[in-house]
Amino acid sequence: MIIPILTLLIVVATIIGIAAGRWPFIRADRTTIALIGSAFMLGIGAISLEEAYVALDLDTILLLFSMMVINGSLFLSGFFGLITQRVVQFARGPRSLLALVIGASGVLSALFLNDTIVLMMTPIVLDVTRTLRRNPLPYLIGLAVAANIGSTATITGNPQNMIIGNSSNIPYLDFAIALTPTALIGLVICWFIVMLVYRDEFQRGTLTAPDVLRIRIYRPLLRKAALVISFMLIAFLIGVPVPLAAFLAAATLLTTRRLRPERVFKTIDWNLLTFFAGLFVVTHALDVQGWTELLFTTLLPLAQAGMVPFGIVSVILSNLISNVPAVLLLQELVPAFADQQRAWLTLAATATLAGNLTLLGSVANLIMAELAARWGVRVSFSAYLKVGLPVTILTVIVSLVLV
Repeated sequence: MIIPILTLLIVVATIIGIAAGRWPFIRADRTTIALIGSAFMLGIGAISLEEAYVALDLDTILLLFSMMVINGSLFLSGFFGLITQRVVQFARGPRSLLALVIGASGVLSALFLNDTIVLMMTPIVLDVTRTLRRNPLPYLIGLAVAANIGSTATITGNPQNMIIGNSSNIPYLDFAIALTPTALIGLVICWFIVMLVYRDEFQRGTLTAPDVLRIRIYRPLLRKAALVISFMLIAFLIGVPVPLAAFLAAATLLTTRRLRPERVFKTIDWNLLTFFAGLFVVTHALDVQGWTELLFTTLLPLAQAGMVPFGIVSVILSNLISNVPAVLLLQELVPAFADQQRAWLTLAATATLAGNLTLLGSVANLIMAELAARWGVRVSFSAYLKVGLPVTILTVIVSLVLV
């Protein structure tokens, strides 16, 4: 009985550290915490090395890696800067600028990883708003919230959707058809809420697009990436396994005589890949020690109560322990539902949209806040909550109605 109790204590300490982003008194980020947690699981015998290897969801790791290679190639080609430049050029006033930032963030996050989109767009949004002498907060918050909402629409939009896509075997197109309406309505809700909270910023007025976006376009890589990604999306639609299609696309982009591979590899978030590997081991130890079965037995009545209670628990748990650990735990309840596909989609929508509740709710939010701080712009917990709380409530309601 000692090992199961120690297992639970390690899991709780790991999850708290991941949620807070640190442990007191030691220098440890989320990746370090996940690694330490997985090592301690092996150390106490809660899980064997062989079981740890089995715990690694290689489909998800491969998909994450492949999408990072694709995103890195797009970044080096100037694609993200080009999209943002067009957004600024088409803006005629603060309301349309906000709409275009939200639209670009949402659409790009549906096709690619939301964290990467926020990473690429935040510095440009800061540069533009500073030049225009606008309050950067509503545009930054809109950027992050829209990235989370847009990523709801597809399997490749965020890590938790990738896990669900691999576990559920829902075809890419079916997944997108089911959740795209929720994402589109959510982006409109985001636009209205941001304007309502920051009314003074969005009084009528015009903008003069500044010439501040000095973008270097590498056209051979941009053309190649556009062609490869088009074939990848077609492969998704015709039923090729998503990890395989993404990996083939990534390998094709790395097959080049012009671009040094190390430039692409420098854009890959190795910490995120390591974080997921450690997290898979920690959560699998719960299964090995019987805690997952106990959780399933305890929450089974909730699963049988219907989709709405299941979605609400997903939102709460996603904010308590972060959405990826929540998905890894709650996926055990899906077999209890008569309509398992709807349960998977409800879990995907609610776990992702829950990330908008607070500044700590998603990695995309934290990336935005950290980059803004480097520019001297402070995004406080309360400032984000004013937008995040109503957006989360409204979008989760929409998802529970539409899914």
